[in-house]
Amino acid sequence: MSFCEHCQGQRFDRAQVLRALRQTRRKILAQAPDRGLDQILAIAINEVRTLEIPHLEFEPSDDAVVH
Repeated sequence: MSFCEHCQGQRFDRAQVLRALRQTRRKILAQAPDRGLDQILAIAINEVRTLEIPHLEFEPSDDAVVH
């Protein structure tokens, strides 16, 4: 099974975000486990913002691909 370039890019982006969030979680738990939820979410959001996620252009085609 193959994915179109757009969907493959989304799968990569999702994996990149999940890795960043897991790393941030480990860092927060190790450094300051008593932080409030709002602070934790703010840190996580800032970590995701720093990711460089490329924009993929979608070009429709007649070839059948899985979305």
